[in-house]
Amino acid sequence: MKSITLILLAVLWTGTNMAQSTKEAQIANWERAKAYTMEYLQAMPEAGYALKPTPEIRSFGEQMAHLADANYAFASGASGMQNPSKTSLEKQGELSKAALTQSVAESYDFVLKAIESMNDADFDKSIKLFGMDINAGSALDKAFEHQSHHRGQCTVYLRLNGTKPPQEKLF
Repeated sequence: MKSITLILLAVLWTGTNMAQSTKEAQIANWERAKAYTMEYLQAMPEAGYALKPTPEIRSFGEQMAHLADANYAFASGASGMQNPSKTSLEKQGELSKAALTQSVAESYDFVLKAIESMNDADFDKSIKLFGMDINAGSALDKAFEHQSHHRGQCTVYLRLNGTKPPQEKLF
């Protein structure tokens, strides 16, 4: 009896999630990701933005700048909207906590604006991104994976700095 109940719950849950459009699901996920990333940026003290676990890898600030640069590139490619970022944040060098927090937030706002500009059919359109043929929805999925990856790396930076990372936001 328990297994039948679990199966029914799984079917209902799947059906509920499938009722959400691609656009609605993307927006909900990106809003959650933005809030989560902002918590990471706030958790790290200003001095920790220069922290590098080893000399050859990005600092915490550079990780977040890289994340923002990629948000712009992926969302611009997926939506066809012009990338408003004139220069790479990562190549700008040292950014203050306040400036980087604002820049990262703006990158997420651009992703959300780009998704808002799309209709569900746009997610299936073929685009060229980084020299590859991909559909726009897959490009946004890869962008989401990318920002999750780099934010996840920053968990180690927070721990090395003696800072407790924010609570995970899966839903």
